[in-house]
Amino acid sequence: MQIEYTGRHVHITQAYRKLCEEGLGRVHKILGRVLSAHVVLSSEKYRYTAEITIKIRGARLVSVGESTSMDTALRMALDKAETQAKRQTKKTVANKRLPKVEKTTLEPVLTRVRRGAAIRSTADRSAAEADAPTPAQAAARNGKNGTSARAAAKPVVPVTVHSFPAKKPVIEPHVVRSLDSVALRPMTLEEAVKEAEFRDRDVFVFRRNSDGALCVLHRKRDGKMELIEAP
Repeated sequence: MQIEYTGRHVHITQAYRKLCEEGLGRVHKILGRVLSAHVVLSSEKYRYTAEITIKIRGARLVSVGESTSMDTALRMALDKAETQAKRQTKKTVANKRLPKVEKTTLEPVLTRVRRGAAIRSTADRSAAEADAPTPAQAAARNGKNGTSARAAAKPVVPVTVHSFPAKKPVIEPHVVRSLDSVALRPMTLEEAVKEAEFRDRDVFVFRRNSDGALCVLHRKRDGKMELIEAP
């Protein structure tokens, strides 16, 4: 695994390198496919910041730690990176496709009727047909019960039932908080463009180093960077 170090007003000592190698080694054991890592250590007055960017296949993990000491900030960033690596591993396992269930066709079971049973069923059917009343007898029976033949032969009118479509459920937008698109310290326009290119972000928010104004870099469809200044 290739590890790149960048120090901004911070001297990267051998102890910091050893601490990063141990923490990133644990992350490498969890993921198993780490391509490279970039560690940025910076200080501003009494605040120390450690930012770790880990590149893997198809994703990028970014963890940030801030504290009054560089050791604490670096350990916080490494702990966050390890937590993100475990979460990424669970997501990869959950997204694996399960094996398809083979469809089984059930063959119809043919039962063979015995000859004697078939003869008896035929005789019973003939006796039932013989006992059935004729149409005239049925009409006379209906007349005795108070119903007429016209009522029995009344045509059936079809009824059309209209079904209305159900309301479509409102899909709520999925909002993900991104810390990789916001600069942690004021910087110039050139530094902001380089940082956006390094983080591979289409939108990057930073504060201008000269006057502290809030600015936004936006990559247009033609590849040009557009600068938006907040009023």
